[in-house]
Amino acid sequence: MKEECLICEDLLEYLEKDEIMECAICHRKESSKTRCKKGHYICNACHTEGMDVIVGMCLKETSKNPVEIIEKMMEQPFCHMHGPEHHVMVGSALLTAYKNAGGDIDLQQTLVEMMNRGKSVPGGACGFWGACGAGISAGMFVSIITKSTPLAVEPFRLSHLMTAKALGEIGLAGGPRCCKRDSYLSLLAAIDFVREHLGIEMEKQETVCSHSAQNNQCMGKHCPFAKVNH
Repeated sequence: MKEECLICEDLLEYLEKDEIMECAICHRKESSKTRCKKGHYICNACHTEGMDVIVGMCLKETSKNPVEIIEKMMEQPFCHMHGPEHHVMVGSALLTAYKNAGGDIDLQQTLVEMMNRGKSVPGGACGFWGACGAGISAGMFVSIITKSTPLAVEPFRLSHLMTAKALGEIGLAGGPRCCKRDSYLSLLAAIDFVREHLGIEMEKQETVCSHSAQNNQCMGKHCPFAKVNH
């Protein structure tokens, strides 16, 4: 049994419709479709406890490689095998690499904005919305750096194209969900997109997953980042 429920480590189950659940940690009550087989529910806030260190980490970072940056985040105690923390981590890694590669942004300001936006995408969006939060995070990144609004023209176009590109790669890889795989796919798609559309060259590397031992639903050799494929 790999990590699933943060309380008892039992497998998660997904319900057909929302139910009012009480978080096993903070006792907040809210609507959700997700709990473990023993009935434990963990709210998004508790699942991402400690994530605020991302801003400080990124401000100290010198790498131009978003995969390298997110791997450091994945080593932190706040990051689990799966969870909504990835909805912030992808965009934050991209903002940091973009800034270090010559992008003209206020990194601290944009990281705070990314934190606020990414937190609004709940866990399970990949399955229930048909839009993985990691892919959405890549679109948020482009929206932030181009200062898009609902009334923008070119920034509006670019941010949607970025989200579509990331989600397209995630869809082609298929399910079940893997927050690590989908984060890598989104980052690599964004590197190419930014180079093509914005002229900033972030660094890119061959990416091999080191997290499969913690994933009960790992696709194995069918994952593009499996060791056997490299």
